[in-house]
Amino acid sequence: MRVVVSIGGSVLAPQLDARRVERHAAVVESLAAEGCELGIVVGGGGVARDYIGAARDLGANEVQLDQLGIDVTRINARLLIAALGPRVDPKPAHTYEDAGDSIRRGDVSVMGGVSPGQTTDAVAAALAEYVNADLLIYATSVDGVYSTDPNVESTAEKYDALSASELVDVIGDIEMNAGASAPVDLLAAKLIERSKMRTIVLDGTDPERIEAAALRGDHSGTDIIPEGTDEAPTYWAQG
Repeated sequence: MRVVVSIGGSVLAPQLDARRVERHAAVVESLAAEGCELGIVVGGGGVARDYIGAARDLGANEVQLDQLGIDVTRINARLLIAALGPRVDPKPAHTYEDAGDSIRRGDVSVMGGVSPGQTTDAVAAALAEYVNADLLIYATSVDGVYSTDPNVESTAEKYDALSASELVDVIGDIEMNAGASAPVDLLAAKLIERSKMRTIVLDGTDPERIEAAALRGDHSGTDIIPEGTDEAPTYWAQG
């Protein structure tokens, strides 16, 4: 089973905490030991936002700000690599080709951002499509996809399951609301729709939730079900 996991920077490293990184690394190693072929995409989180905010105050343009954010995601990727054993590619992949080559030769590939104008949400969806993954997991700081940002609207409705086209509509509506944020961005949602990629959005602050979702399909997040497929997958890494 080939799995791409997107770990938000605010999930992996809200502050620099070696124990938190070790716990996520332990889950990655457990999935690899179960036979999963893995690509991991790491976000920048609050550290990236801090650097981008400072650089914006210094007059950096948007491309420069994106490049700074990409650098931070790659530092976070190196942090996770440092906690992983010999089955990981020792350097962050900078392209989908590099990541795909690592995965196909049996290594765990860890990467951050790729190019300006593209978030790591979209990178994860593109990588999953590129390597023809069986499953894409977004480990976020919220427990699924809501009708709007639950941090902004107390009446936000959580979805247990959505089709890919419904995800695009929901994310598009959220991104139109000032001050609201979505668990994945619109480009990622459109890539998921295009690739018909089975996807799970869940709260990854406890990394064991990622493991349960990949191994057994057990989670309390949101299933993104490709059009034209059965609601329940016929496979998991275990069973």
